[in-house]
Amino acid sequence: MSEQQTAHGGTALSRRRILGMGGALGLVATGGFALTGGMANHPARTGGQLRTAVPLPEPYTVPLAVPRVLAPAGTSDGTDRYEITQRRVTTEILPGVRTELWTYNGTFPGPTIESRRGRSATVVHRNELPVPTVVHLHGGRTPAASDGYPTDLVLPDGWPDPAIGHRHHGGSAAIMRDERAVTSRLTRAYTFPMDQRAALLWYHDHRMDFTAPAIWRGLAGLHIVRDDVEDALDLPRGPRELPLMIADRAFAEDGSLAYPALDSGLRDRPGVRAPYAAGVLGDVILVNGAPWPVHETDAARHRLRLLNGSNARHYELEAVTDDGRRLDLVQIGADQGLLAAPVTHTSLPIAPAERYDVIVDFAGLPAGSRVRLRNRLGTGRTREVMAFRIARAAKDHSRIPTTLADDLPTWRRAEASAVRDFAFRAGRTPHGRGWVIGGRAFNPSRTDVRTRLGAVEVWRLVADVHHPIHLHLVGFRVLSRGRRPPLPHDAGLKDTVSLRPGESAEIITRFDGYRGRYLFHCHNAEHEDMGMMANLEIA
Repeated sequence: MSEQQTAHGGTALSRRRILGMGGALGLVATGGFALTGGMANHPARTGGQLRTAVPLPEPYTVPLAVPRVLAPAGTSDGTDRYEITQRRVTTEILPGVRTELWTYNGTFPGPTIESRRGRSATVVHRNELPVPTVVHLHGGRTPAASDGYPTDLVLPDGWPDPAIGHRHHGGSAAIMRDERAVTSRLTRAYTFPMDQRAALLWYHDHRMDFTAPAIWRGLAGLHIVRDDVEDALDLPRGPRELPLMIADRAFAEDGSLAYPALDSGLRDRPGVRAPYAAGVLGDVILVNGAPWPVHETDAARHRLRLLNGSNARHYELEAVTDDGRRLDLVQIGADQGLLAAPVTHTSLPIAPAERYDVIVDFAGLPAGSRVRLRNRLGTGRTREVMAFRIARAAKDHSRIPTTLADDLPTWRRAEASAVRDFAFRAGRTPHGRGWVIGGRAFNPSRTDVRTRLGAVEVWRLVADVHHPIHLHLVGFRVLSRGRRPPLPHDAGLKDTVSLRPGESAEIITRFDGYRGRYLFHCHNAEHEDMGMMANLEIA
């Protein structure tokens, strides 16, 4: 992946190589990477914004919908079995406008799956879409065979056998082979042991080169893991526990979802038009598939389980009353479950694929009042997200304990068997400009990192622009940003870390769970489709 090989089979960037990446990064050689003032001031927006061509509703007029929980189709030997059909539907997202979606079981978001820690779940997906698909459970501790590797395709009826190769970045002129790919026709069963902490996970399409447009068209849903540790806490629950998938979209004149794909059929030619190569942004903010929705609720504490399901848009969320008062966002959880102790924010940044559990207390607000969830990084309509309308006073027996969990890992630098450096930046791919890790675009046949099961490692990551970095299989702790301590929202166990322009971060993790081939990549979905992924082999 770079010029120096570590003693443990990893990679390390030499100082000359780092400095050669250009003055824009302004990296220092001692103490790791550092954030420069010039890059720190880059705008938060990544990518080009599409403009919707149909009339839009006024914010806070469409009711919030909560995705239904999917019931098991059966249970056998302690494993719950679920069935999901991937299919096209035409539905109403904007009032009075019909839009075609690609869906899980006909809805966007797809149905929510709820699992118990330690109780396996098998999800059988049937592909009735016109293109191959792959399903990845983001945040899952999953055996490699069910992790949703991008070339492990579920082929629809009539799709040609992929044995001759995989088209990659440029259509018929370029064939990229993956001899290890395991494809299936029409259906595939994904098995998730659920040997992990209670957390909000999500599942989405992960097809090679076409992840971004597939998610944009609707292939995303929530998966919640619960356990006894969390159940023992008096946190808000029932109707006061709200999963919220936030995602931006744009709509064409005919009501369809606008997306600047080079191949509108998503068959052969991946990528987007040049103005959107840094990421695709929409001008409509959806929450659980509804545009700027409103939710009528009690004057009591609520647990908001937040997912940024956008392709490229970053948010900085705040809860604001109509008289301008900001309510605290008390963070109790991160990507991989409960924090050790609550962290209080007045605003909270959230990058694509990140999840945060926060408590917002509506107690004391009069009936009829309103609290808006707003995006401090947005402009115009994209500054608004959703609203809560207080309908009634209510009793509230919930509380936020000072200690939430005592089972977070305590990995130390001294335990690390390898320290690896990775630069995430724009660069050349075999098929033109794209996004690369350590100067190399993704190739499924190349192993970029080899490690052993149980190894503790420190990874040092640096970015040119915004890059939310996701590791499959494992959670990690953020050790530092530049040479400074982690930020308040870095608390807990994460699987995605957001790097700002010119920023670096150190993370530490233990590669436990399962052996096999996994990925790490940028979760700006356009970036990953254009080369910003790498292979991780755990032996």
